[in-house]
Amino acid sequence: MIGLRKTMASVAIALLVLCIAPIRGDAAPYAALVMDARTGEVLHARSADKKLHPASLTKMMTLYLAFEAVQAGELRLDQKVRISRRAARQVPSKIGLKAGRKVTIRELIRATAVKSANDAAVALAEAVAGSEVGFANLMTQKARAIGMTNTTFRNASGLTHSGQRSTARDMAILGRRLFYDYPQYYNLFGRKTTRTYGKTVYSTNRRLLSA
Repeated sequence: MIGLRKTMASVAIALLVLCIAPIRGDAAPYAALVMDARTGEVLHARSADKKLHPASLTKMMTLYLAFEAVQAGELRLDQKVRISRRAARQVPSKIGLKAGRKVTIRELIRATAVKSANDAAVALAEAVAGSEVGFANLMTQKARAIGMTNTTFRNASGLTHSGQRSTARDMAILGRRLFYDYPQYYNLFGRKTTRTYGKTVYSTNRRLLSA
């Protein structure tokens, strides 16, 4: 059973199809790319290099940098950070973080990965870089470093922002790097629920995970 689960996890990312929204009315209705995660071979592509708004796929980079900071010892999973007004005021999806409250990095990671919570994503950004603007610069720098040549980030959540664009190809590159660089966290993306901020939150993808 364990072997089967590992195989299914590999298949899930190996057959990663990434769809993102258009930035203009005349743009392609969606972009898609299917990649073999083991080899990096592209099995299917449609408008894979068209620059579009990445939406909540943006949070993959937010989490990547959070994982990197934990690995480097810059943050600890049990470390508590104070929630800013900016983070608390984010629009849904969110978990209802309150300004001034302290929350652990572990809880913020869980909420970002499972719930796709915008307030948690911004709180993570501020914990890593001090500000969301500074974090967005780090996101773009990391994107370039790992070969995402057509991506520019402007925020940590993926909410629509002028100039924030990516491609299906770049997001597939990022998804593959998340899987291989930080496999210890990969189980988060398969959870239907998680316990964070004193409550149970449900995955935005739980219907897909139940299929």
